[in-house]
Amino acid sequence: MDKLNALERRVFLKGAGMGMLAFTVAGAEILMTPGEARARAVPFRLLSGDEAETIEALGETLLPGARAAGVAHFIDQQVSVTPGEALLEARIVNVKPPYINFYRAAIGGIDKASTARSGKRFAALSATEQHDFIDALRQNKIEGWQGPPAGLVYFVLRSDAVDVVYGTMEGYESLGVPYMAHIAPEKRW
Repeated sequence: MDKLNALERRVFLKGAGMGMLAFTVAGAEILMTPGEARARAVPFRLLSGDEAETIEALGETLLPGARAAGVAHFIDQQVSVTPGEALLEARIVNVKPPYINFYRAAIGGIDKASTARSGKRFAALSATEQHDFIDALRQNKIEGWQGPPAGLVYFVLRSDAVDVVYGTMEGYESLGVPYMAHIAPEKRW
């Protein structure tokens, strides 16, 4: 990963200085954060309700706060833009576009494996069961896994959750890190 991609990734939510992305509401493009889009129940462009529910459960298990930060709205919005504009970890690790295919395959693999293990989709598992599942996914220890490489799924979804939670001014502040939006890009690194 080159320095420019790393820079783009870590400040991806800088849009309009406030972490805004374009969401479609009543036919109009409106700038808002993924968390605001979630709070306003903005309809998903490409994800189904079940897919979004699984992404939210995964995001929240990987990083508490990801659900409220709008991880599913972020991913849905980003898989809807042209691949060259997407700020997803999938792009950074060279997943072949369209990126929605990767996320659907990952979600499908997770829900299929979860159902095989417990009789329930991932989102319906208890918090403990979700953590145990994610731990097995991270270690590539899910029997009969059918999806993109389990370690890649874990890495990409965790990175997306981290970005949506901490890639904003508020996220930087919560970590005690000064937000660098006011510093010229050439002086940041």
